[in-house]
Amino acid sequence: MRSYQSVLILKPDVDEPHVDKALEKIGEFIKSNGGASLKVEKWGKKRLAYRVKKNRFGVYLNIYHTLESAKVIDLETKYKFYDLVIKYMVVRLSDGELERAMGQGSDETEVEEGSAKKADGDKGKDSDS
Repeated sequence: MRSYQSVLILKPDVDEPHVDKALEKIGEFIKSNGGASLKVEKWGKKRLAYRVKKNRFGVYLNIYHTLESAKVIDLETKYKFYDLVIKYMVVRLSDGELERAMGQGSDETEVEEGSAKKADGDKGKDSDS
């Protein structure tokens, strides 16, 4: 199973209860293809850079999930024919990207960057002497 990120834009006239229903249905799409949702983020209603299907705004959803690579095309087909979705994108994630997205890897990189900066600062002091 590989890790993926699906970013979906729903029609702007969808209210909050309908967004939750849409998330349930999208979760069913993922499960029906043998995957599992890992993390769901509702980014809310935002202005689009250009019109998409005559809409200037859209409700953004970001879903991290696992899926068999052969089933991605089936999932994209379901996204395409779901009437609330006006735009979608599915991106494959590496393990490091998934860890960062899930919030597990960010603390480790900050600690590593901090120790690297300290080491660079120590080198500078030695060369000045």
